[in-house]
Amino acid sequence: MSALPSRRWGRGERRALLLHGFTGSRFSFDHLEPLLGDVIAADCVDLPGHHEALTVPADFDGVVEQLASQLSAPTCVIGYSQGARLALALAVARPELVGRLVLESGSPGLHRRHDRAMRRRADAALAGLIESEGVESFIARWEQLPLFSGIRSLPAGVQAQLRARRVSHRPAGLAAALRVMGQGAQPDLWPSLPTLRVPTLLLSGAADAKYTRLARRMAAELPLAWRVSFRGVGHAPHLEAPQDWASEVRSFLTAPWTHEPAAEEAR
Repeated sequence: MSALPSRRWGRGERRALLLHGFTGSRFSFDHLEPLLGDVIAADCVDLPGHHEALTVPADFDGVVEQLASQLSAPTCVIGYSQGARLALALAVARPELVGRLVLESGSPGLHRRHDRAMRRRADAALAGLIESEGVESFIARWEQLPLFSGIRSLPAGVQAQLRARRVSHRPAGLAAALRVMGQGAQPDLWPSLPTLRVPTLLLSGAADAKYTRLARRMAAELPLAWRVSFRGVGHAPHLEAPQDWASEVRSFLTAPWTHEPAAEEAR
């Protein structure tokens, strides 16, 4: 299995695999290098269908195995949104490869089979729209979703940089990524949470009620979970509050594991 295109930065002792969200790329975490580069040695990859990762495996499990092939030793895996869902699936499938887990605005999937089927149909329709109308038209709609209201509050220059990265994708790649890695294609991972013995940090923006609620539910199921919700922040804390985000990740990665998880906290 071919390696995913990657960008590496950082000089820290702790190896970390960073997985971006839908329409992101291996450059999505560049702004975090000054904040975490002394703690981690980051391997940021293009997920299948994104940027230069043109080949997309046949199914969700195939993507997880492709990610596993990137790792040769226990590694901290950090994922945002789509990347968080894949990071969790990787930890469930190959826990020996995941030393610690950071999930930002992630989900263990849809529990009901009917809901997954409905979401697959919705994802397929959206994929068809990308193929018929092109990436720029899709991104213009995508950026207006209420989920991304926090990103719309970022400085104009930052928003322009994000948009340039998003519109650089190929329609066929994003469409395939939706069909193979969308929430409808993701297996239900809720039943696996109580048996996952990987220290896990759950991050969300308090203004993103849906994913904060999901993080709270996940924290109740995971044996080794810590949860932080950032006040006044939406779906993308690593973009909206990068210094606070990096501070929490740094503390999590450097903390010794000598006691049970502490109580929830909010910033």
